[in-house]
Amino acid sequence: MKIISYNVNGIRAAMKKGLLDWLKSTDADVFCVQETKAVEEQVDLAKIEELGYHHYWNSAIKRGYSGVAIFSKKKPLNVVRDTGFDAMDGEGRVIRADFEDFSIISLYVPSGTNVNRLDFKMEFCYEFSKYIQNLRKEIPHLIICGDYNICHHAIDIHDPVRLQHVSGFLPMEREWLSHFIESCEMLDSFRELSDEPHQYTWWSYRANARNNNKGWRIDYHMISKGLKNRLERSLILPEVRHSDHCPILLELK
Repeated sequence: MKIISYNVNGIRAAMKKGLLDWLKSTDADVFCVQETKAVEEQVDLAKIEELGYHHYWNSAIKRGYSGVAIFSKKKPLNVVRDTGFDAMDGEGRVIRADFEDFSIISLYVPSGTNVNRLDFKMEFCYEFSKYIQNLRKEIPHLIICGDYNICHHAIDIHDPVRLQHVSGFLPMEREWLSHFIESCEMLDSFRELSDEPHQYTWWSYRANARNNNKGWRIDYHMISKGLKNRLERSLILPEVRHSDHCPILLELK
């Protein structure tokens, strides 16, 4: 099974840049999308369906903001939007598709652009941990794809010293990510297979950051420990450019 996750930074804009032609070439079984910035009525759904995908959306109440989606060649048994926690719902940040022996979540963690949003981000993160801890009692095999808006370790960011006081690499954010991985019994699939430095998934539009590879690794395929023996590949695809992020790919037996 091939699963791709991609923060497209506006799906309509990405489609104009050839997103669906690229998606067709990947032959992905599941495509998890973050930051759709659209409701379904604003998207040419026929073009997605022509590629053989069932599609499921969780858009933000605020138009043109946030939003997640899952496209799947196989129809899920069940689709769940949001989590039931007031602090998390309404911004279009979580959608889950249940299959026979595992579930896939498309996740978009808030950014901490100011003090109020940082407080919201941390509340969101810890509530999400609780949600996953409870969910694992019912569904032990989880794949949680998406933009976590956090670099976990110094290897995951281009300048760990200068950026240690910037949201996305704050000690409290990194501490939460460690807590999430441990308490929810998850694995960072990319780091299970690679210890290479300079591997990033997001670059600022400023100062030619992408061409100079001054990036951050903030997009992850987290998988339950029980799926480790099915892990075949976990890749970053930096050459793909429809967004300020790049897609990430996971293959399971």
